[in-house]
Amino acid sequence: MKTVVAPQPVTTPSTVANASSENFLSLNPIDFENHFARTPFLIEHKLCDHPLFQLDRIVELTKSLPEECIEYNAGKLPISLDPELTPRNGLSPEETVRRIEECESWIVLKYVENDPEYRKLLDACLDQLRPYTESITPGMTQAQAFVFVTSPGSVTPYHIDPEHNFLLQIRGSKEIRMLDGRDESILNEEDLEHFYSDRGRNLQLNPEHNDAGWKFDLQPGKGLHFPVTFPHWVKNGDAVSVSFSITFRTPDLDRRRALHQMNRSLREKGFSPWAVGNNRLRDSLLYSGFRAQRRLKAMLKKR
Repeated sequence: MKTVVAPQPVTTPSTVANASSENFLSLNPIDFENHFARTPFLIEHKLCDHPLFQLDRIVELTKSLPEECIEYNAGKLPISLDPELTPRNGLSPEETVRRIEECESWIVLKYVENDPEYRKLLDACLDQLRPYTESITPGMTQAQAFVFVTSPGSVTPYHIDPEHNFLLQIRGSKEIRMLDGRDESILNEEDLEHFYSDRGRNLQLNPEHNDAGWKFDLQPGKGLHFPVTFPHWVKNGDAVSVSFSITFRTPDLDRRRALHQMNRSLREKGFSPWAVGNNRLRDSLLYSGFRAQRRLKAMLKKR
């Protein structure tokens, strides 16, 4: 396992993006060139004292967000868990945040960009990231942000996510264990088809992989890049944790999702489809078929 120590960020005017607003992130262009969308790497940020991440402000956020934008449960969980078996904590979202120090819970507030203040902060962060990401995965879109509040010792089970993600640690600490999503012995085609067909993000960790991948000790002021669908799980430290996740999609991810959905459909019909990425011509034809099917459905819906 690779235990990673944070590099010293480069913060000279020539390497920090877009100084038109306050620079909340400290970014090293070499890290982006070598690692972005391929392997995890650390950055630094200046959000630890930001008023949007005080618990009283987060309580107000729980009151303004729709119910479907809040996910919360008991926090003392195993690393591998069927999401259908995740226990609730018996509290409301507001009570969960207010009592987070002793209620042994985990809560995520989703799509907080619907609040204008959080939207402004998300946009400022993405303005800094964009000059580094566009040359690697162009077309930043679907910007979304999430706030995580976690009790001491809580666990986020082993899972994968569909976006380009930077997790910024605001308060407390997290131990993050991440595995290489490109390794088919860790994450295979059927796992991805299941995930992209909206059948759950949680995975079963193979005991052989307990010590594989990377281990990060994420402290306040640090941030971590999660490549898309790199499996990971998180264990909170001995204090309350607050984290801010800034995410976005790119057109290549939409294409990837469509191809895995099509492969899932073929597999359910009894075929054994080639893995996505094994044949570029086949992938192009399959994606063209997906787009044609989507256009036809849209036309029929209008009629």
